[in-house]
Amino acid sequence: MSGTAEPKAVAGLNIEHAVGQRYSAASQAAEPALCCPVQYDTSLLEVLPQELIDRDYGCGDPSRYVQEGEIVLDLGSGGGKICYIASQVVGQNGRVIGVDMNDEMLALARRHQQEIGDRIGWHNVEFHKGRIQDLALDLDTFALHLAAEPIATPADWLRAQNHADQLRADAPMIASDSVDVVLSNCVLNLVNPGDRRQLFDEVFRVLRRGGRAIISDIVCDEPVPLEMQHDPTLWSGCISGAHQESELLERFEQAGFYGVEIVERQEEPWAAIEGIEFRSMTVRAFKGKQGPCDDYHQAVIYRGPWKSVTDDDGHVLRRGVRTAVCAKTFAIYSKPPYADNFYPLPPNTPVADGDAAPFDCRRNAIRDPRETKGPLPGKTQLPTMDCCGPDPCC
Repeated sequence: MSGTAEPKAVAGLNIEHAVGQRYSAASQAAEPALCCPVQYDTSLLEVLPQELIDRDYGCGDPSRYVQEGEIVLDLGSGGGKICYIASQVVGQNGRVIGVDMNDEMLALARRHQQEIGDRIGWHNVEFHKGRIQDLALDLDTFALHLAAEPIATPADWLRAQNHADQLRADAPMIASDSVDVVLSNCVLNLVNPGDRRQLFDEVFRVLRRGGRAIISDIVCDEPVPLEMQHDPTLWSGCISGAHQESELLERFEQAGFYGVEIVERQEEPWAAIEGIEFRSMTVRAFKGKQGPCDDYHQAVIYRGPWKSVTDDDGHVLRRGVRTAVCAKTFAIYSKPPYADNFYPLPPNTPVADGDAAPFDCRRNAIRDPRETKGPLPGKTQLPTMDCCGPDPCC
């Protein structure tokens, strides 16, 4: 994808129509061809009616990366299985929002909402109709406007567009910086290629600083040929729209995410067509590297095992070297997914906010040990005789 133009809609193929038709049918009767084998926590499935289990179409379980108390957004929530699993994990202090475009799938998810909430012991799940590449527009709300003011002329259409823009601004379905985790399970590959940049931008927009996206999707090891991209059955079957493995990671990077990581990858392909392998992959990515770089005299030591690594901002971290970092980078390296790879070195004497100077992250500078030790000129401290064992000194 690097250095290439953003792909456009597939000529002559209405992808949303093809996907909508197939998933409407799949909401009425199980279609095994639409899902990969996934091992869920069976204890979290006990509250679900068999109908929801049978008509779930996914390729991973991103809900296993959710934590208690979080606000979770599930893109392409379908029958709601992942939402109801996440509801139990986040607990009654958390919240789960499902967004789907398909009326039949939404009806399936909502039909059991009261019953499942009663079984769990709390009601913290809600479902909205919307396109996952346009998370600001609630289509149920927009439909009320269209019912009151039907479109009959080009002028009506323009007024409807203006009203949709007003809804996005004044009453967004999912507000900016409002959720902790965005999940998706085998849905991103169903979005028209021309809308995918907007899709990843929307995921980034709705996440809070420090939030993360966890996406399970079908990926391929080679580019999908044009003739396969024009096949509506392969599109709705999660084949034609598959990202290449590296392309999916680049999507997150281009949208502004950091710490992009493959956390699961199916070893054997789920499907193969003309030698192209298609398999499930789960990616985790974080939001939060935006903002100024200030110098608080902090450093990190990269533990290894590589001789050196380069992070998403171009910092080169050499094994065992006290690398100077800004406060923002220091905070990022102190949390997942980086924390296990670094020893953080805060200064002995904290730098006051008003005294922090701008920091040039492009220098890849070494931090002098005396900067972190602070004003301790000439200090001498010899070990006592009983400090040689494995236990901490008294």
